[in-house]
Amino acid sequence: MKSKKRRQWPLLAGACLLAACAVIVIGKSPFGSFSSWNAVKDTPAAATPAPTPPPREALEFRMVDLDRGWVKYADGIEATEDGGGQWQPAAGDVAADEKAVDGSLTELLSLEAGSVSAVGSSPNPNPNPQTVTLGAAALPVKQTQFLTPRIGWALPANSKDAKNPLLVTADGGQTWVDGMTAEVKDAILKEKKHLQQLAKERELYATKEAAKGIMSAKWKLVPESAAPGDAVLVRHDEPGTITWLNKTYTLQPYGAGYFTYLPISMSAKPGKYPIGDQTLTIVPKKFETQYLKVTSEMESMKQDTARIAADQKKIDLARSKSEPEFLFSGPFVKPIEGILTTPYGYTRYVNGKYDSAHMAVDLAAKEGTPIKATNDGVVALAESLYLTGNSIYLDHGMGLFSQYAHLSELRVKTGDRVKQGDIIGLVGTTGFSTGPHLHFTFWAHNVQVNPDLFWNTTPFRWVQQAQAKPKG
Repeated sequence: MKSKKRRQWPLLAGACLLAACAVIVIGKSPFGSFSSWNAVKDTPAAATPAPTPPPREALEFRMVDLDRGWVKYADGIEATEDGGGQWQPAAGDVAADEKAVDGSLTELLSLEAGSVSAVGSSPNPNPNPQTVTLGAAALPVKQTQFLTPRIGWALPANSKDAKNPLLVTADGGQTWVDGMTAEVKDAILKEKKHLQQLAKERELYATKEAAKGIMSAKWKLVPESAAPGDAVLVRHDEPGTITWLNKTYTLQPYGAGYFTYLPISMSAKPGKYPIGDQTLTIVPKKFETQYLKVTSEMESMKQDTARIAADQKKIDLARSKSEPEFLFSGPFVKPIEGILTTPYGYTRYVNGKYDSAHMAVDLAAKEGTPIKATNDGVVALAESLYLTGNSIYLDHGMGLFSQYAHLSELRVKTGDRVKQGDIIGLVGTTGFSTGPHLHFTFWAHNVQVNPDLFWNTTPFRWVQQAQAKPKG
């Protein structure tokens, strides 16, 4: 039995040796893999992180307009083309080229009441705040700049306080945002549109001084004094209505203001009338008398009241709608250079009987003489009517129409757009007429007003005229 046990030990030892070799061959051991050891041995020591460079400190900035601007650093200049949404390294020294703000922007802003006196200053009581509010934090700033009473930028004193070079405000400095947001972008677009409207209106006035004098006022009457048969242009800086001689007129937007015509009817009594915070003075005016003799056949024309009423419905409909803007492009011109046979406002008697006040001018000329459009407009009506014959009404916008009557020929049709000086018809003697002439007048909100107010000027250039003393 002993001899048999001694023979088993070599076998067991051999088995253990084979197992160990197998472990070595496959690279494993009870204590871990050899490859793991090698990996640990070959891994280099962790590198020390590089220090974060300090943020660039901006020295100054300037916005040239609502889009363009620059920020200057010690090592260069960055510029923006979108109001501060994105910044790129600038090509060249834009700070030197664009040190001053766009002069046209300065001029436009000076037109409005309550606007900044000079671009670059703030509309706030504190024009140079030491801090601005960003969210709940009050951040110190190096510099602020407002281009309009609402839109401004600020340079943080510490660049770590913001992700973007500049902070932006769209509400006059009450709140600020870090960079560009959809709300600020929308506010800047609205401001651009407002500036365009300022420029559009400014062009209608004779001089920059006249534009500023009118556009900077809350209310303005142009002119401030008028006589029966005249018209007054009213401007307000807000929408609204005006009640005048028992009629209500709506102020329509145009440019940066709101406007309406106030026609001074022949029944307006002299005196002073409040319009907004202004006073309109109506002065007396005396008109001459005219006596006409016509054939009994012509006199009988005015007895056909049914036909006259039917035409009047067409005319009223044509003048019931007007373009909601001023269509004229410049001063009004006379349609023809005829002989003035009947001025505006004459009291007219026909065959010894009172007929009416002649609320137009009659210009005699050879039949067939070309008739020019007094200004740009839309043909509201071009038709043959019973009393006025071939007739044209041009809409010049905002409730103002010009009328051309007794034409021998119409050269336009309803709906046509015409320019000042376009030939729209020919002089004739159709309808109730004693000879070739042009019956011409203006209508402001369906009230006839004196054409003499318009020749070689526009309502935006009406000036205070010296009023003649009443006769008698």
